[in-house]
Amino acid sequence: MREFGYRRVLDVSGAVALLDADPDARFLGGGTNLVDLMKTGVERPARLVDIRELPLDRIESAPDGGLRIGATVTNSDLAAHPEVRRRYPALAQAVLAGASGQLRNMATVGGNLLQRTRCGYFADVTKPCNKRVPGSGCPAIGGDHRNHAILGASDHCVATHPSDMGVALTAFDAVVSYETAAGPGELPLTDLYLPVGDTPHRETALPPGALITGVTLPPAPVAAHSRYRKVRERASYAFAIGSVAAALDVRDGVVRDARLAFGAVASRPWRATRAEALLAGAPADAATFAAAADAELAAARPLPDNAYKGTLMRNLVVAVLTELAKEAGR
Repeated sequence: MREFGYRRVLDVSGAVALLDADPDARFLGGGTNLVDLMKTGVERPARLVDIRELPLDRIESAPDGGLRIGATVTNSDLAAHPEVRRRYPALAQAVLAGASGQLRNMATVGGNLLQRTRCGYFADVTKPCNKRVPGSGCPAIGGDHRNHAILGASDHCVATHPSDMGVALTAFDAVVSYETAAGPGELPLTDLYLPVGDTPHRETALPPGALITGVTLPPAPVAAHSRYRKVRERASYAFAIGSVAAALDVRDGVVRDARLAFGAVASRPWRATRAEALLAGAPADAATFAAAADAELAAARPLPDNAYKGTLMRNLVVAVLTELAKEAGR
C-alpha cells in the first residue's frame, strides 16, 4: 500500500478546501470500499480526509413532507430510522440486504453511492480494465461476465454498480446535494452516474473535489407501499445478480402510480421508466406486470453468459408487483 497522509476535519468548508488543494486526496467515510481498494492498489491516494466528524449525520423531515438524509448517516441508522421504515420501506429493506451488520455500522450513505464496481477485472491490477486504466480494454466481455450488465453497457465496459441502497433511492427520485470550493450544488440521483460510453473511468457527474453532503427524498405517498427484492448467489452478504425496488398504488384493480428501479443489471441503478409508463392506468395483474418488464428489458443487450438476467428480472418484477397488488386489495 502506498504511504498516505491523514487529516480529520470538523467542517464542510475545510474538507472541501483540502481536496481542492490536493486533487490526489480522497474523502474517507466508513472506508468499507475505499480501504479495500487501497489494499489492492486500485486506489492510491496521497491523503485521506476523514469526514466522519462532519455534522452530516442526521435524518430530518423536510417541510414538504420528504426526508433529508445526511451523507455520513450510517447504513444501520438509515435502515432503523422509523420514518424511513414508515414512508420508504423499500429503502430500509435495500440497506438491510446490502451487507453484514458490522459493515452497515461503518458504511455511510455518501460512500455507498460512490462505491466502485465489484468486477473482478477492475479489482485486479494485473489485468486490463478501461474503468481503471482507460484504453486498456475490457476483458470481461470475452471472459467472466456472468454477473455483469445487460442494460446500458458498451464495448468499453460491462461492469455493474453494486449499491442496493442506490436502487431504492433511484426509484423514489432522490436528489444528491454536494459542496465544492465554488459553492453548493444538486443532482438528481438519476443524473449522478454518467453513461458508460467510451469513458467508463468517468463514473459520476460530480464536479472535481465535490463532497456529497446529503440526499433528499421528495414526498411520495406511493413509496409507503413499496418493497425491495434481491437475488444473490448465496443467501447472506453477497452482491446482487439482480434486484428490484418497486412501489405500487392500486385502486379498484387499476394501477394509479408505480415506481420501479433495477439493480445489478447496469453501470448505475436503473430507473425503469418504460415499465412505469406502461403500468400507469393499466390493470394490476400479472399480464400487465410481465408486459411492463418486457418493455423495459427490450433494450437489454446480454452477453453469452448473462442472458439469464433477462428472465430473472422479468420474474422478479412480476413477483414483487403481484405481491404489492395483492396487499393493496386487502
